[in-house]
Formats: sequence, structure tokens, C-alpha cells
Amino acid sequence: MNSAITLKSFRKLISTFLVFFSVLPFSSGQNIERIDPPYWYKGFQDPKLDVLIKLDRPLENLSAISCSDLNLNNRVQYTIMPNSKYVLLKLDLSFIKHSQLLSFAMHFTISGEPKTLAFNYLIKEKKHGNFIGLNSGDFIYLLMPDRFSDGDVHNNNIPEMRESKINRDSVSTRHGGDLQGVIDHLDHIKSIGATALWMTPFYVNDQPKASYHGYAISDHYKIDPRFGNFNLCDSLVKRTENAEIKLVLDVVYNHVGSKHYLYEEMPDPDWFHLWDTFTRTNYKASLLYDPYASLTDKKIFSNGWFDKHMPDLNQQNQELATYLIQNTLWWIELMKIKGIRIDTYPYSDQVFMKALTKKIQLEYPDIGIFGEVWVKDADLQSKFIENNAIGLTDFHTYFALTEALNEGFGWNSGLNKLYNSVSKDHLYLSPLKNVIFLDNHDLSRFYSVIGEDLDKFKMGIGFLLTGRGTPCIYYGTEVLMKNFCNPDGLVREDFPGGWKVDKLNKFKKENRSSKENYVFEYVQKIAEFRKNSNALKFGSLSHFLPQDGHYEYFRTYQGEMVMVIMNQNTLPAQIDPVRYSELLQNKKYGIDIVTNKRYTFEGKIEVPANSALILDVK
Repeated sequence: MNSAITLKSFRKLISTFLVFFSVLPFSSGQNIERIDPPYWYKGFQDPKLDVLIKLDRPLENLSAISCSDLNLNNRVQYTIMPNSKYVLLKLDLSFIKHSQLLSFAMHFTISGEPKTLAFNYLIKEKKHGNFIGLNSGDFIYLLMPDRFSDGDVHNNNIPEMRESKINRDSVSTRHGGDLQGVIDHLDHIKSIGATALWMTPFYVNDQPKASYHGYAISDHYKIDPRFGNFNLCDSLVKRTENAEIKLVLDVVYNHVGSKHYLYEEMPDPDWFHLWDTFTRTNYKASLLYDPYASLTDKKIFSNGWFDKHMPDLNQQNQELATYLIQNTLWWIELMKIKGIRIDTYPYSDQVFMKALTKKIQLEYPDIGIFGEVWVKDADLQSKFIENNAIGLTDFHTYFALTEALNEGFGWNSGLNKLYNSVSKDHLYLSPLKNVIFLDNHDLSRFYSVIGEDLDKFKMGIGFLLTGRGTPCIYYGTEVLMKNFCNPDGLVREDFPGGWKVDKLNKFKKENRSSKENYVFEYVQKIAEFRKNSNALKFGSLSHFLPQDGHYEYFRTYQGEMVMVIMNQNTLPAQIDPVRYSELLQNKKYGIDIVTNKRYTFEGKIEVPANSALILDVK
């Protein structure tokens, strides 16, 4: 069979039927509703593939499944799931030599009469292989597509969706932002120096309410039509590549939405943690490592539901585990993903999480992975990625920084708290992979947290872009968006100007206030310097005990050096470079990367009150 002709004919088939598979015309009395994954790739290290087939009615007396490829035919295995609407097809693709269209036939009987149901399945060539993945050299921009920009008003009202219309007057409803809006403003993201884009999930979330945030998935293999389609997804991939912006995929393994077809018609009840009555997780991640914790409490933490509309998944079920892993690999290949952010990391089965990350790294060795571990204690936080070469969302450092900026200097307070947090890095295998941040979609906005104090805001930005780890900024922080997370919709407000009807467009300089432009340019200057500084991107960290309200740390890499002085006093601090001679040695001066002012190391350095001085050391 000529593979080029096969692919061409299959693409025509797709455009005709707008599906990824075809059911051939046999009068079987039975139809296929969907196939997951809708197609696959050859070239993975692991050639095994599970294909979940959902039929429109329970299957009776399946006797065999055959394949047109003779090499594969003898290796086709299948399982009828406890819900006999589902058949799990198990394939070994190691004998597939090129991209091709496979033809399968399911043989069964209905009322004693033999029937055949045939379908095609496309195997593509895996191409997303050698790339530079997300790493500490990147600067991540986090946004919620629904709240960033409405680039296409035609997808605002989708009658067939449960939440079919937009309503910008409520913080819990859909506002109409979409993938086109993200594409339209990639220049804004790039202009502040961001090199990676993390969007909250854009898969189908066909929930009756609060479907905007993306974390109650109802279809793992489709883009929510209110965000766009696969053509728009392809455009986003190309545009981000041209802009040298890496895409970070937000994945959810702990739960799905209650309207997910796998929950409404379960292939196997064992795929979910089902309770006699609704049982919510207790949210206590410490239970997993508490030597005295009761089994009951541990079970409620791991198996309890995040919310009533979020059924909890049982990743100990190997068939479900494979389904989730394959889905991630499919999206990575489809969108040329460079980084993975794992939602609610501690709540999923931890054996599964380690197997998952190893599997992803096997297929994509350079990909960057970080898990959301929302705990305050560094020791507990580190346990979840112990001996694992991935990163995490560094909540411990987040809390230390925000508290340090809001309290007076003391033995364990103020900048000493930040110092103590950073000194815990011995707990991590790869601390540079930890993602550091000032706020996100689940936290009060940083500008509000520090009392709208511009000096403290600048200190926070200074640390974010010079500290160890991979920095992440939340959309709108660069233009001083503010609010407290009560409810969380208040910190997920629309970016001003993302909608054509908005009175002010903060994407444009002329519509921003002088303070907003000052902050935007401050972020921009440090981020641009960081982009060209190996010391800040990959350098080792050395720091000195905070004294008298100031804290100094250095980033060094192959002769490059950056010195950072944080002064939280209400008066200028006089810093004597002699104290840092073990690092400065023959260095003569430093240049303020923001103002270009030159500071000599031959005398004391005066650091303004409530500021972070960042010096390019020469």
C-alpha cells in the first residue's frame, strides 16, 4: 500500500466527515460513537497502544478483531470492558514501518446472526523529538484563555453547550476569551520578555456552570469550541514557534468534570473513586507522609472528590492510567509542547505520578515538567518530587517572599524568612526546575497582597526575575491588576482591552497610566536582561545571611556574575563590598541593570530604601 496515497485519501475523509476515524458501511446494526485516541503516532519508544472504542449500544458476543496489516493482525488483543459499550483494543505497533491507515474489523453475532463492524485508524509519523524544553532559562506567562482576550465573537454563543452564552457581569460565568485572543496578543506576551506560555486547560469543559476555568474536563481529546478548534490550535502552535515562545500544557489527572462521557457512561466503575455519599477530600497533603496518620484520613485525602462536580479518578487502575498517559503524549505531539504543568499533583496516586513523569521523559527527554504542590512547608513540598528530576510550583518560597515583604525584619521574619526558604534547596534534586511566582489564578494578586506598595512590588519583581528557579508571571501583573481571591473569580478578571467594547485597552501604552507603564517597563527591562544572562538563567546561587534589614545573593555562571541587594529598610542601606570579597575578588564595579548607574566596589554602596538593586558585576 502506498502510504502517501493513503494519507491523502484519509485527509479527504477527515474533511468530509469532520471526524478522526471512519466507520465503514457494514450493516452490523451497531455503530462506533468515538475512538480514543482518535489517531496515533509511530516512533514512540514504547510501541504499545490502548485504543478505547465506544459503541452506541452494548456489544454482544464479540468473537474476534482483525486487522488489514498482516504484521499486526496476529498481535491484536482486545478486552470487553465491564460496560460492554466499550472495547479496549491493545496494539503493538513495533512492526509498523511507516505512516499508514489501518483497517480493523470487529466480528460478533446479534441474535445468532454474524455481523461485522469495520473502521479505519490512522498511524502518523512522530516528528516532535529534538527540542529545547522548558527550563530555568525561560520566563513563563500564565493566562486563563476565557479571561485574556475575545478574539472571535462568533464562538461566544454555542447553543449545544450546557453553558452556551457569555456573561461578563459575573465572575463565575464564561466571558468569551479564546485562543484567537491569545494569538492576537502574542506580541504583548513577547514584549515583556516572556519566553513560555502556560494557558489553563482549553479542553472541552461542558459543565452546567463555572466551565470557564478549564479544570473540570468533559472530553480529553477535543478543544472546547468556545475557545476554538484544531485549525486555530495549529495556528497558535505556528505563531508561538515563530515568536520563540514555548507552549506549556496544563494537565489534570486527579479528576474530571461530572459531565465527562467516561463518568456518565463508565467503561469500568473502577476508573473512579466512588462513595456511597459525596465525600470531599480533606485537602491535607501532609497525611501522605505522616507516620501516624490514619488510613481513613489518607483515603479521604487521596480518593475524596475535589468538589461535587469533579469525580475523582483512580489512577491505580492500569487501563485508566494508560488512557491518561497516552492522552498527554498525544497533546505533546500535536501541539509541539515544551513543558507540562501538572494540576493538583499530591492528590493523584503517587506511584502513578512517578510512572507518568518517567514515561513522558522517556519519550521527550528534554521536556520541562512541574507539578502543582500547594503546601507551605518546604520539607513536605519536596517529598512529592523526591528523587525525581522534575520541578514544582514553589509555594514555600511564594509564602516566604510575600510574608517577608509585609513584615518587619527579624531573626525569622522579613528577609530572613526569604533567606531561610531558599536555604531549603538541599531538599530538591533540581531546584532550578522549581517554578517561582508572585501570584496565580488561585491566589490574591500580588499588588493587593503587598498593600499596593510600588516599592515592595518592584522588590518582588526583582526577586522573581533574579532568584533561582523558573519565573512565572500571571497575566495582568505587568499592568498592576489587583484584587483578593475571595471569591477566586475576582483574581481572574478580564485583561482590560481584551474585548473590543472595553473602554481602556491596557495592551497599548497610550492607554496605561504612568504608573502602569513604569511597572511594565520595569518588568520588561529585567526580563530582557535575564534573557541574555546565563548567570540569572542557569547560574549557581550564593547568598549571605541577612543583616540589618538587607539580604544579598549572587548568581554566577562561567565568569558571569549578578549581585542582588534587597533592602527592606525605610532608609537607604550602606553596603560594604568587603563582606562579599570571597565572590567579588578582583571585580571592580557593578552596573544597575535598570538605570545603568555604575557602582564601584572600592567604597560602600548605597541602596535605596525598600528596593532591590540588581548589579551586572564586571
